[in-house]
Amino acid sequence: MTDDIQRIVVIGGGQAGGHACKALRGEGFAGRLMVVADEPHDFYERPPLSKGVVTDDAPLPRLFPEDSQAALDIEWRRPRHAAAIDRDAREVVLDDGESLPYDRLLIATGSRPRMPVPEWAEIGNVMTLRTWDDASRLRKQLEQSRRIGIIGGGWIGLEVASSARKLGVEVDVFERAPALCGRSVGAEVAEAIRELHERNGVGLALERQDTRLDEQVDGRVAITADGEAREPYDLVVVGVGVEINRELASEAGLEIGQGIVVDAAGRTSDPRIFAAGDVAQHPHLGLCLQSWAYAQNQACVVADAMLGKDAHYDEPAWLWSDQHGVNIQILGVPGGQVRCVERRDAQGTVFFYLDGEQRLAQMVAFDQPRAIKLGKRWLAAGRVLDPEALGDPEYNLMQLR
Repeated sequence: MTDDIQRIVVIGGGQAGGHACKALRGEGFAGRLMVVADEPHDFYERPPLSKGVVTDDAPLPRLFPEDSQAALDIEWRRPRHAAAIDRDAREVVLDDGESLPYDRLLIATGSRPRMPVPEWAEIGNVMTLRTWDDASRLRKQLEQSRRIGIIGGGWIGLEVASSARKLGVEVDVFERAPALCGRSVGAEVAEAIRELHERNGVGLALERQDTRLDEQVDGRVAITADGEAREPYDLVVVGVGVEINRELASEAGLEIGQGIVVDAAGRTSDPRIFAAGDVAQHPHLGLCLQSWAYAQNQACVVADAMLGKDAHYDEPAWLWSDQHGVNIQILGVPGGQVRCVERRDAQGTVFFYLDGEQRLAQMVAFDQPRAIKLGKRWLAAGRVLDPEALGDPEYNLMQLR
């Protein structure tokens, strides 16, 4: 650790910021650790917000137990917002005028839900899901709802659909694209997800290009999709992707792409400033990942690098989703010219996407976590695979370790 690092400021109170703080203290950083967060809560996980928090009234999904959280000895600024970064003075200026000096700065500002029509935000029973407060509101709303509409057939929208069905609420999902989750999985997986939701009673309206929302006098919301009007819904949840919170970094003159451009150590174009989580563009893939694993693991690498250690992040993309009691894990990102090999057995289905050299490009597993572990090894080794063996449910994949 370099001796000149006595003050570290973290902007962002989410999962990336939390794991970075834990890693910094674990690596022996004993200086001032200041965290700017726009929510009043301690660090918490977001994946449960669309699942157990809604269906089971679960408590705040803390990232760390209270005693572990206290041991981090954090100087909180919450709820506060970072208004500007003064790189020359090495200070973060807050919305209340306070300035926080830093020797190293971590930007972990994450992302925010996108509202495709700004006026929708003014409708009382239209909401997005991102924070604990959002999830608490959604839970209460579902308790009072008979039927809801969901705008967006991506991961968040489908998880909310699953949770609502578990509570006995009728659900219709409206999606612009011809397939569900089409930007992140292949057509074969999208079809399997569609079948899963239809089996569980979710109404799907795909390829709806023109969607309109209108508030009714009784507070319900009417949805008209491509001219087809539906009976008004008690609640509408909008889940059409996110906007990366990169404005603060851009205004500070840092290099920006889809998110903040970082190297494998999480370092930005300013060597004293780092970025982690959603807002940090993946150093190899060139895109921003909204992934629990990326937020945690990349942040831990960045913490080492901030303390002057040799550290680099090179893990493949990996995310998961629970829908209607089925665990779906996605390893890797969609490729160009790939071949899909489907493997079905009693436990679940696995989709292997192979490139022209028969190497794994992406893998999606339904209730098959052990297969994903093998896939991570194959990706790391660049292993050439046998399509016939992969597709044969009688073949033991462990032989390909």
